[in-house]
Amino acid sequence: MVLWGADRLTDGASSIARRMNVPEIVIGLTIVAAGTSAPELFVSLVSALKGTPDMAVGNVVGSNIFNCLLIVGCSAMVAPMTIARSTVTKDIPFAVAASLLLIIICMDGWQTTSLSGKVISRLDGVWMLLAFAAFMIYTFRVAKDSPVAEVDAAKMTTPVWLGLLWVLIGLLCLVVGSNLFVGSASAVAASLGVSEGVIGLTIVAGGTSLPELATSVVAARKGQSAIAIGNVIGSSVFNILLILGLTAVISPMQIGGITLVDVGLMLVSVVLVWFFSATKLTVARWEGALLTLIFFAYLGWLLYNL
Repeated sequence: MVLWGADRLTDGASSIARRMNVPEIVIGLTIVAAGTSAPELFVSLVSALKGTPDMAVGNVVGSNIFNCLLIVGCSAMVAPMTIARSTVTKDIPFAVAASLLLIIICMDGWQTTSLSGKVISRLDGVWMLLAFAAFMIYTFRVAKDSPVAEVDAAKMTTPVWLGLLWVLIGLLCLVVGSNLFVGSASAVAASLGVSEGVIGLTIVAGGTSLPELATSVVAARKGQSAIAIGNVIGSSVFNILLILGLTAVISPMQIGGITLVDVGLMLVSVVLVWFFSATKLTVARWEGALLTLIFFAYLGWLLYNL
């Protein structure tokens, strides 16, 4: 239900954007990224409202690791990804900065290396939302001078009212599905004696990141590597700044089950994508394989430490 709802939401929003003659780059960095991040958004918000905010933090951290290691890795193995220079110099640094901001907030002034018991306060959430607003303003300013791509007549046949209907149906499925998803994941955590933070890092993060995986792999297969990498980078920024920002404003989050290794790998993964993208402006197949290997090594480490 969550995945189908995200798909309908993305399709509806994209059709509305095309009807309103919005540049494709804006669709990719905002609507597609927001649509594929919608499961993380609703799962995290429901987690906060249900009193399990550590699952919300684990969901975002795990999703970003999933995005940068497995999604970029799989996409590059399907077809080497050609990266625009502007993506390397302007877009990816935003994701790096967002990851650094989250680590600083989680460390709470670097007084200790332990994250357990630290709180992401409402004020922290406000700072993240302000940073997200700056990201959106930057994206639209950069896109202002970008030419609007020609849209096939077939893609223009969807009326605006139908696009709005799909958006509403998608949102409804996300709300209901997320509520069931969080409740079930919490029950699994309780029955197995596993912390909800770890469940968020693995099961929930993987499930809510499936839209990004499908979108990016299909885009890479079609030779649209810009959409693939843009989706990953945009989703990573959305996850940290918008999702955790909103969740913290609604309910301050006490961190539990998330370690310095987890947030550290989140930062390392996006830096690796940045480094590979900067070399020859391409993420090669072997680099994609290395990213994928690192992801499964991390997953094995998590399961070993259960």
